[in-house]
Amino acid sequence: MSAIEWLNQKEPQPEPVEGSARRYVSVGRQPSPEPPSIPLEEAIAAGFPGMEASDIPKPAAAPEFSRDELEEMVIAALRTVFDPEIPVNIYDLGLIYGLTIDPQQAHVDVRMTLTAPGCPVAQTFPGEVEQRMTEVPGIDSAHVELVWEPPWTRERMSESVLLTLGML
Repeated sequence: MSAIEWLNQKEPQPEPVEGSARRYVSVGRQPSPEPPSIPLEEAIAAGFPGMEASDIPKPAAAPEFSRDELEEMVIAALRTVFDPEIPVNIYDLGLIYGLTIDPQQAHVDVRMTLTAPGCPVAQTFPGEVEQRMTEVPGIDSAHVELVWEPPWTRERMSESVLLTLGML
């Protein structure tokens, strides 16, 4: 008997004994339950044939924001990211050298530096900033470029930061 024939055979059902309240249930191979329904996005990602990206229902349009509103929200998000060595956010610390927002593409480009080229978070910090940018409503993607020219100096800090740190 082959393995397939063995799997396809039915389990014998034991006969209940007269006067017994027990009922026997087969514990062998049972019919498979219906597979759960999964969203089309997951089906396509899993490589299911017969499904195309055009079959995916489009999400509701993102709220429209003006360039100025997006810039305010992006700056507010940058102010939630703190330098690991100085307890000040990276925007007020003067680490952000450039910000380009494209509302049509829902994309933001950030040019930033660190307080020192040998900063231990140089590898991970740009990714953290990118993630924070994509959390802003109206922004779907972000790119952070780490630059070293011009070098960062304390003159790039805002007056409020200098006052907070007792440097004014």
